[in-house]
Amino acid sequence: MSPLPLTLPVPTGVSPAKRAWRRFRRSRTGYFSLIIFCVLTGFCLIAELVSNDRPLLVAYQGRFFVPIVADYPETTFGGDFETATDYLDPFIRGQLTQHGNWALFAPNPYGPKTINYFASSPNPSPPTADNWLGTDDRGRDVLAQLVYGFRLSVLFALALTALGILLGIATGAIQGFFGGTTDLTVQRLIEIWGAMPELYLLIIFSAMFTPSIWLLLILLSLFGWMGLSDYVRAEFLRNRQMDYVRAARSLGVGNWQIIWHHLLPNSLTPVVTFLPFRMSAAILALTSLDFLGLGVPPGTPSLGELLSQGKNNIDAWWISLSTFAVLVLTLLLLTLMGDALRDALDPRKADQ
Repeated sequence: MSPLPLTLPVPTGVSPAKRAWRRFRRSRTGYFSLIIFCVLTGFCLIAELVSNDRPLLVAYQGRFFVPIVADYPETTFGGDFETATDYLDPFIRGQLTQHGNWALFAPNPYGPKTINYFASSPNPSPPTADNWLGTDDRGRDVLAQLVYGFRLSVLFALALTALGILLGIATGAIQGFFGGTTDLTVQRLIEIWGAMPELYLLIIFSAMFTPSIWLLLILLSLFGWMGLSDYVRAEFLRNRQMDYVRAARSLGVGNWQIIWHHLLPNSLTPVVTFLPFRMSAAILALTSLDFLGLGVPPGTPSLGELLSQGKNNIDAWWISLSTFAVLVLTLLLLTLMGDALRDALDPRKADQ
């Protein structure tokens, strides 16, 4: 009699991460907000291919040129000067379109700092076929500034959120795991540091140092971690009393191994939940500081500078309206993503 074939049981359980992802996908607003936000972010990451005053590729007299990555003097295309070529000059445009020559421009042939000297109306000029969203008071294309300003805001928010998460997790984990004197001492230091006037410090440092995006990132990251550390601290204080932590201690596992391998993976729910909301706060902080003139260096494309221009030029409604629409859409997408993510990670939400 032949033995029965040995069959292994097929696991039917679903991991908590997959269950959370299923709950997140069931939230149509949050799921589609994530898709739209990722598409917009990817679109702006290749902003040089979308909005640029330099052609992507030029074919001139049988030779190919790539102005988007290299500078060519005006004499290369039949001009009279050795200076960098202005590809918006009507003479250069004519040179690049006659005798079989051609140039491939970006969909919006303007960069964030390009001044349209050939606009049909004084600056700020309303939307036209050349400038789809008009120009600002300096003659720069508003659409190009929105594309590059959105990219700057998103990248700044991601960097500031990452730094805040690292500092918040480290501080909250140390407080919650060790507790006692360590917890009380660090908590008193956090209270003292949180009482520092953040805006006044920004004004002082802006007067002492040359404004830059890196200086702003460092200063804001010094204050942006305290709220998250409280949630991580509470999770560690609760989870360190669990049986699996006591079992690890009894087996001689070190403190840092317990923190890294046991407590931290089970304490990241508030970190993930608040991620979109922290990005929203970072974008608002950068926009507000740029609006007040305390943010990025002058001339850098940013949403806050556009709002400031809209305030100074009330008649140029296209500046304020387009910037406000981009800012509201960005914050709305992040808020919807945060709400859906919070519901997906709620353990009380059961799969239907």
